[in-house]
Amino acid sequence: MKQNFNNNWLCYKTGDREHAFAVTLPHDAMQLDERSETSAGGVNTGWYEAQDYTYEKTFTLPEEAKEEKVILEFEGVYRKATVYLNGEKVAYHSYGYIGFYVDATKHVKFGEENVIRVEVINHDQPNSRWYSGTGIYRPVWLYTVPKKHLRFDSVKITTLDYKEPKIRVEAWPNTAGEVKVEILEKSGNREVSSAGNFAQGEGENQSAGNTGENIAAMEILQADGKFSCEIALPEAKLWSPEEPNLYVCRVTFGEDVQEETFGIRMVSCTPENGFQINGKRVLLKGGCIHHDNGLLGACAYEFAEHRKVRLLLDAGYNAIRSAHNPCSKALLRACDEMGMLVMDEYIDGWYIHKTKYDYADEILDNYRKDLKDMVDKDYNHPSVIMYSTGNEVSETAQKKGIALTKSLTDRLHELDSTRPVSCGINIFFNFLSSMGFGVYSDKKADEAAENAKKKKAVGSEFYNTVAGIFGAGFMKTGATLYPCDVKTRDAYANMDVAGYNYGIKRYRHDLKKYPKRMILGSETFCADAYQFMQEAKRDKRIIGDFVWAAQDYLGEVGIGAWEYKDYAPRFDGGCGWVSAGSGRIDLTGKPLGEMTYTRVAFELEDLAIAVVPIDHTKDAHSPSAWKMTNAMESWSWDSCDGNAAKVEVYTRADHVKLYVNGECVGTKKPKNDCKVFFDTTYHNGEIKAVAYDANDNVIAEKSLKTAGKETVLRAEPELTRVNADTDLCYVRMRYTDENGETKPLERGRIKLDVEGGELLAFGSACPYYPESYQSAETDTYYGEALAIIRPQSGAGKVVVKAQSDLGEAVAEVEILG
Repeated sequence: MKQNFNNNWLCYKTGDREHAFAVTLPHDAMQLDERSETSAGGVNTGWYEAQDYTYEKTFTLPEEAKEEKVILEFEGVYRKATVYLNGEKVAYHSYGYIGFYVDATKHVKFGEENVIRVEVINHDQPNSRWYSGTGIYRPVWLYTVPKKHLRFDSVKITTLDYKEPKIRVEAWPNTAGEVKVEILEKSGNREVSSAGNFAQGEGENQSAGNTGENIAAMEILQADGKFSCEIALPEAKLWSPEEPNLYVCRVTFGEDVQEETFGIRMVSCTPENGFQINGKRVLLKGGCIHHDNGLLGACAYEFAEHRKVRLLLDAGYNAIRSAHNPCSKALLRACDEMGMLVMDEYIDGWYIHKTKYDYADEILDNYRKDLKDMVDKDYNHPSVIMYSTGNEVSETAQKKGIALTKSLTDRLHELDSTRPVSCGINIFFNFLSSMGFGVYSDKKADEAAENAKKKKAVGSEFYNTVAGIFGAGFMKTGATLYPCDVKTRDAYANMDVAGYNYGIKRYRHDLKKYPKRMILGSETFCADAYQFMQEAKRDKRIIGDFVWAAQDYLGEVGIGAWEYKDYAPRFDGGCGWVSAGSGRIDLTGKPLGEMTYTRVAFELEDLAIAVVPIDHTKDAHSPSAWKMTNAMESWSWDSCDGNAAKVEVYTRADHVKLYVNGECVGTKKPKNDCKVFFDTTYHNGEIKAVAYDANDNVIAEKSLKTAGKETVLRAEPELTRVNADTDLCYVRMRYTDENGETKPLERGRIKLDVEGGELLAFGSACPYYPESYQSAETDTYYGEALAIIRPQSGAGKVVVKAQSDLGEAVAEVEILG
C-alpha cells in the first residue's frame, strides 16, 4: 500500500526548534531565507543566504501492520539528507536530485507514535550553479508491503516489437512464488488543459495506476530470482508524441501488487535514418529546463510540473532536456500523458569542481548507483528517449575524463540497452579549459568568496561572463577551431550521440569528417533555431536542438536578461537579481517574442510580429549573449506617440510588408533566417504585417492594436474549477483596457487577499526582483503578475481579491472535493 506522507510536517532552521512551523510537502525552505550582497551562493543561486533545515513528522502505524515491511520513499531532498527515526539514524543521501528509499521496518513502533526527522545541509555554499532550493522539495511516500514482496523498482516493461506489439515484463520477487502479470487499459487520466492544466495526482492509499479493462494476463510459477515473460498485445495502440497511448502493467506476487504505467514504443538512432520512434523520424525541437517552478521555487508539485509541460507543448516544443540533473517523477508522468519527449541528464559536473562544495568529490564513488537510481526512475516512461551523462564537463578533454565518458555510457547501456546516451560538451570551452583558462580551483573560489561584490568569475561562471562580454558568436565561432575537434573527438566516440553545446557552426564539417557521428544540439541559442531546421533537413544525423533555455529559471542571475534601468537599477547581476532572464517563456509561464520567432523557425506559424519596448527603443539594457531580443507582441505604448520604433517580423515567406495605420512603411525579404527588422515611428492604432510568396500571393497577415485609454485590473484564473487534493490555482493579474488588451507600460503594486486557499507565491516575471515571492503584495512587470494558491479542501471556492491604485479585481475558482 502506498500512502501520501506529505502532510503534517514541522520545519525549522536546524538547531532552532523553538521556532518550528507547519508545512506541507513539497517544501522549499530556501524561499524563506534572506538575500544579501554577501551571499556565498551569489549570482548562482540568486543571492539567497542558504541555511540548514530540519523536518519532523509524527505518525502512527496500526498493530496489524507488524507483519509487513515499512518503506519510505523520498523523491528528492536538497541536500546531504540524514534521516532519523525515533532518534536513530537510518539513512544518509548526498546527491540532491536523485530520490532514495529507507527501509524503516526495524525502526518503527507499531500501535504507537513514531517521530521521523530529516536534517538537510545547504549552508556550505556555493554548491550549485543555479537556484537549488533547500529541503524536501519533492514528495515523500510511505509503503507497507508484505514480507513476501516484489523488490522496489524491479518491474520493468520493454517493448520488443511495435509492428506486432509485443513486450517483455521483468520483475524481481524477494523469494520464490507465483507471479501474475496483467496488462490493463489506463483510464481516468484527465487531459491537462492548455489554459491551466488539470493533473492526475496520487492521493492517500491510491495505487500507481488508474486502470480499466484487462487486455492480457499471464501466470507464471517462478522458482527463484528474476522473473521474465513476453506478452503479445496485438490490439494495443502505440505510444507516440502525437498519440501518447498508455497502459498499466499490474504484477501480483502473493499479496503484493505493483502497477507500472507504460507505453508501447521503440526508439532508434542511426546515421541512415536519424532519430526514430516506431520507425518514423522525429526531429527533437527541444528546450532546456531547470527543475524549479518559477515563483514556487524548487517545489515539485504534481500540478505545477504538468502545467510546465503543457506550456512548453503549447509553445511548440516536443522535447525537454532536464538540465542539469534528473527530473522529477511528476514531470515524467506529465510527459508520458501529453507526449513530450525527455532527455534526462545525470549531472552538471564530474570530478572537476564547478563550485567549491558541489558533488565532484563524490561522483567517482557514487555514479554507478546514481545511474541505476536514475534508470530505475525512468525505465518505464515512454517519454524518456535518451540519457545525458553530464553538462559541459571539461574532463572530456582529458585522458581520465575520456575513459569516464565510456564508463558512464557503458553503465547506462548495461542498465538500459533501449535508449541512446549523450553528453553535452561546450566545444570551444573544452579547448580553453585544456589550455588552463577558466579552470576551477579552491584557491580561485576562495578568493572570489572573500568579497562577493568582486564577483570574480570561476569555472563555468568564467565562461558565462566571457560569453556575455563577447556575445553569442564568440562561442560558436571559437568552436570551429581545429583544436576544438582534437579536444572532443575521443569523448564523442565514447557516446551514442554527440552533444554539441553552441557548436552549430561545426555541424557540416563534422558530419563530413565523421560519417557515423550523430549530432544533437544539446544547448543552443534562440537565434539558431532557423539554421538548425535548415541543417536538419539536409542531414538526418542532426537529430535535434535544445535551446538555452525554454523557460526562465531562478539563479544564474541575469545571464539571459535584457533589462532597462526602470526595472533593473543595476546591471551588475548583484543582489536583487534573482532569475536568469533566459527563457522563451518567462518565469510566470508567459510566451515572449523569442517564442513566436521559434515557432516560425520550427514551421509552426507563418507570421508573427514583436516590438522592442517603445519607451526604450534606443536605450541601453543589461548585457547577455543568451538573449536574441526583448521584443514583445504589443502595440500599446501609452505616451510614446512619435517615438522611434523597432519592429521585428518573423516569417518564412518570400517577402513581407509592414503597415502602420494603413500606411506601408517598408518591404523586406528574409535572408538566411526567418526574421526581418523595420525601423519606423510609433503611432497609436494598428500595426500589420502581410507575408507574400514569390508570386506576390498573400500567405498570412498579422496585426497588433493599441489598447484603449481606460485601465482595468483583471484577475484571471487559468482554471475555474480545481480539485482540492491535487491542483493549484494560477491567477494572472493584468492591467488592460476594457477589452482585455494588456497595457505593458501600466505599472503599480497589487495587494492580494485570499479566501479558501493558501497563497503559495505571488510575484512578477522580472529577473530583477528584490522582494519575496512569499509576500501578498507585488509590483507588476510590463503590466502583469501571477498568484499561485493551494485550494483548501471543503472551502467550496477560492476567492482572490486584488487591490491597486489602478483598480480592483476579484477572481473565484470552484473547489471540487
